[in-house]
Amino acid sequence: MTNATHEMAGPKLAWAKEWLQTTKRLYIGGEWCEGAGQLIQSTNPANGNVLGSFTGAEKEDVDRAVAAARQAFEAGAWADMSRKERGRALMRIAAAIREYHAELATLEALDNGKLYKEAYIDDVTEAADLFEYYAGWVDKYYSEVNPVEGNFLSFTTRDPIGVCGQIVPWNFPIVMGVWKLAPALAMGNTVVFKPSSVTSYSAIRLFEIIDEAAILPPGVINLILGEGRIGSYITQHMDVNKVSFTGSTQVGRKLVHDSADSNLKPVTLELGGKSPNILFADAPNLEAAIERSFYGLFTHKGEKCSAPTRLFVEQSIYEQVVERLADKANGYRLGDPFDPNSDQGPQVSKAHMESILRYIEIGVKEGARLAAGGMRDVSGENANGYYVRPTIFADVSNDMTIAQEEIFGPVLVVIPFAGEEEVIRMANDTIYGLAAGLWTNDVSRAHRVAKRLDAGQVFVNRYGCYDFASPFGGVKQSGWGKEYAVHSLQSYTKTRAIWISY
Repeated sequence: MTNATHEMAGPKLAWAKEWLQTTKRLYIGGEWCEGAGQLIQSTNPANGNVLGSFTGAEKEDVDRAVAAARQAFEAGAWADMSRKERGRALMRIAAAIREYHAELATLEALDNGKLYKEAYIDDVTEAADLFEYYAGWVDKYYSEVNPVEGNFLSFTTRDPIGVCGQIVPWNFPIVMGVWKLAPALAMGNTVVFKPSSVTSYSAIRLFEIIDEAAILPPGVINLILGEGRIGSYITQHMDVNKVSFTGSTQVGRKLVHDSADSNLKPVTLELGGKSPNILFADAPNLEAAIERSFYGLFTHKGEKCSAPTRLFVEQSIYEQVVERLADKANGYRLGDPFDPNSDQGPQVSKAHMESILRYIEIGVKEGARLAAGGMRDVSGENANGYYVRPTIFADVSNDMTIAQEEIFGPVLVVIPFAGEEEVIRMANDTIYGLAAGLWTNDVSRAHRVAKRLDAGQVFVNRYGCYDFASPFGGVKQSGWGKEYAVHSLQSYTKTRAIWISY
């Protein structure tokens, strides 16, 4: 969801260079402190240079952070605060994000490699909007009266669930972090927050901003930095009441086991995707459908879990669509994320770039036709960066590796189909179920196909519609639970039924 209401300010590169010179630390109980782990360096994916460093955490740091969060929760300074005051605090966080908008967007682009304009307009703007949205929910989440038999009054209450572990991915570090932070805080919980070790800087700066403004009582939010295994320490911890994770299905499965082996805490999972996007020949505006299908995947360099990575195209328009997609891919300019003329930045890391390139090699070996891209971009100033050309694979069969496994990069597979039944079967033939799309001018077909696509959200005639009032989340191996709306609030509360005899 984007709600940019003001002109985009320029990046704060000079400020960022100075800020990154100091080693960053953990934030526990309202204090910045050294972690017990090794120093971790972060790399600028645009040129391979070291950006800066921060201290990693170990198990004892997680223990301290959980203890601080538990103490803050039990003390009640946040949970028992009046709803109006809690809502005002979230509004102050939103205002602080807007005040430091350009700094946060600059760090996001430097650390992740996405375009500065993507970070500014999409990510940081949404982060501020989300805090405002959930500030409005603080005093509007009602309990229920239960229609029970007998001389009883029975009603439910929604209470904060307690200490929440939140583990955030590297593709949308600040906004997906706020997806978790804002609803948890709105309901009166305390938080142990862990960003990806690949992209920690925007989270660090956000915690600095909140700390400097003294918006929250000490211990309400705690920042743990470190490698992926630290997420398991959080999920295994007996005094953590709930964990929310966004990332790969493989790691999500591990965290479920961690919860089962400890205190059976509820785990919300937003995991992988291999989303189908079906283009029927009677699409209301074919060129607009092609354009949206292209940009729906290739913005943010394809590092999006809900991206429309499998494009199913009806045979009568298949070659025309492939040709148009290839033209768009070949015209894409890869370069410096801070260059306004760049269309795509570098992949987040060297390891991830190499993974994408391996999938491209697999696609060629399995017989898919490379219609565009298919290689690393080392032209000019991109030579040391982790750039991958937008890649279009044509003549793909749905059982190929590149059509079944999540590549998580700028790679689109285009698959022809003959009829409705065939394409529905292929669209659902995946372990994932995060999102799906279809384009048709036939209203009956739109309803019929949307109902049969096995996905958490289905987009008709415009892929990628997001609003805070509509739940986001998948089915099958794409996850458990929902983000956004009241659905996210539900996952950060526990229900209590109270009976009164009269």
